[in-house]
Amino acid sequence: MLVARVALVIVFVVLVARYYDPATGFTSLIVFSERDHEFESQTLQRTAHFHYPGTAAYDGQFYAQLAMDPFLREPDTDMLMDMAPFRARRVLFSMTAYCLGFGRPNWILQVYSLQNVLVWLLLAWWLARRLPTDDVRGLLVWAACLFTQGLLASVRVAVLDGPSLLLIALAVTAAEKGHIKTAAAIVGVAVLGRETNLLAAAALLPLILAMGRRPRWWALVACSLLLVLPELLWLDYLRSIYRSTVLAHGPSLGLPLVAFAAQWDRVIHGTFLTFGPSAIWRNPSALVLISLTVQAAGILLRPNIKSPLWCTGAVFAVLMLLVSDHVWGGEPGATARVVLPMTLAFNLTLPRGRAFWPWWLAGNLAVIPGVKALLS
Repeated sequence: MLVARVALVIVFVVLVARYYDPATGFTSLIVFSERDHEFESQTLQRTAHFHYPGTAAYDGQFYAQLAMDPFLREPDTDMLMDMAPFRARRVLFSMTAYCLGFGRPNWILQVYSLQNVLVWLLLAWWLARRLPTDDVRGLLVWAACLFTQGLLASVRVAVLDGPSLLLIALAVTAAEKGHIKTAAAIVGVAVLGRETNLLAAAALLPLILAMGRRPRWWALVACSLLLVLPELLWLDYLRSIYRSTVLAHGPSLGLPLVAFAAQWDRVIHGTFLTFGPSAIWRNPSALVLISLTVQAAGILLRPNIKSPLWCTGAVFAVLMLLVSDHVWGGEPGATARVVLPMTLAFNLTLPRGRAFWPWWLAGNLAVIPGVKALLS
């Protein structure tokens, strides 16, 4: 089974290597648009990078642009960035690219392009330590987590979801070992990557409950500060730039189940009833929706409040039922990326015995569009 895992890692690396260009490096992993060239900062325009003709830019473009000026010292970084206060709040992985690129624009852009690739490899190692190497089921769970649509889409368009998942996985590991303040600190840092990462604080719940009726108040205060202080300090810095608009453009949430039901309606009427059952396999949105629904059911129907991993997966399952139609929109949309911790928790808590096989199969149909995303 170890040989199979190594082979799959090699396949992943080979697929990523297809995006290399001698002139622009790996920047084709970021969706820069030829028609949106005027929205690029002067520093970005002077740096060699790949442009896709006839397509709209995607979110990774703005975080890559922010990586060249994470403290927003150049006016055009702010003026040309879509939803600037919102993007600027999610500075963490732009900052890591800036630091690892030693402040040099060419290096920064390449580092940002490949951050998700490095994260994928680190997640492969993290999962390998949790799962047996000589077991078929361990191999299937390992592969399902790594090749799911959400994670591979994050690699393909260089966005924030893959790196966020790695930090959440590390926080869960710390919580499982009883290191409550370490877990809180990791989540607090992760919030600088995207605000929904704060939901991973649910991993601390089993440790708090284990304290008994009289939890140590000082430990709770310390954890609370660790969870919110990094974001509060950064927001204070951004307030000097954006003033009252610093909190503009919050998470895309709606009424419970409304967008989720609307997505099911689109799949049933737009795919199943119109083109027949076989069309499901050709529709990435349908495969992702089925997978995420099964994953949420698998987690919520098998509660385990004593598990940091289950608690984390459960809150992201609830988040899936709350996200707006904007998040579900597209082919196949961003929801699978947003709730990646749910996918991880689902696969790592699958039941043993014969029940494993139907749950694993139905819950991981999103692997099909995931691999297609990297092949495109």
